[in-house]
Amino acid sequence: MKTIVFTAAAAKDFDALPELARKAVERALDLYAITGQGDVRALQGRRGFRMRVRDYRVIFNEDVTTILAIYIGRRTTTTYR
Repeated sequence: MKTIVFTAAAAKDFDALPELARKAVERALDLYAITGQGDVRALQGRRGFRMRVRDYRVIFNEDVTTILAIYIGRRTTTTYR
């Protein structure tokens, strides 16, 4: 199982999510940390990955033991900037 760590910005984004979205993101991150399963793809043109959770995206980096969440937010045209 990998450890999930939030940057300060990602923690603020996570806290601002509606209750149902926050629970869905938390479950998706936990599932990915434990089993490696989830709607995850490598980002194009830069390092990192994106996880799709309903209408939300989690942008993160990972190594062997840690998942570092960088951004959590609704999918918009500015999500991947």
